[in-house]
Amino acid sequence: METHRMITFVREGVRFTHRVAGIAIDDGRVLLHQFEGEDFWALPGGRAELLEPATETLRREMREELAIDVEVIRLLWVVENFFEYEGVHVHELGLYFLMQVPDGWPQRTSQAAFEGYEGHIALTFQWFTLDALEQLRVYPSFLPQALRELPSEARHVVHRDS
Repeated sequence: METHRMITFVREGVRFTHRVAGIAIDDGRVLLHQFEGEDFWALPGGRAELLEPATETLRREMREELAIDVEVIRLLWVVENFFEYEGVHVHELGLYFLMQVPDGWPQRTSQAAFEGYEGHIALTFQWFTLDALEQLRVYPSFLPQALRELPSEARHVVHRDS
């Protein structure tokens, strides 16, 4: 992975990043991940690379993190997400796609957490029921409600987390 190709830059103390996230919903559960040392959950995905279509970004990230090939179904949200992370203001442009994990993937039916990797950083993955999301710290924070009512066509979301 060549990090200099990732679409991320800093200007005037604000980090801009282009992120692509995947929404896998199976049997009333959604797949989330958590970086080692973090206290919140997010949708799996990662930063887009220059000249890389967003759907390929998602496929690449799932191959890197979970060693699986996902089927990208359709775009659900284009999200302008504004937040602060580790003392830095972040302006994130995110494309959120509905995706399907392989039928034969052993972790598809897992009831427990399992590991994946982002380079050398350990990730914890876990399936959560849509009802359980209200009790979790999930970012962006619009997701627990939005995942219960997936839009029939792509929607634009402007979101701020404090």
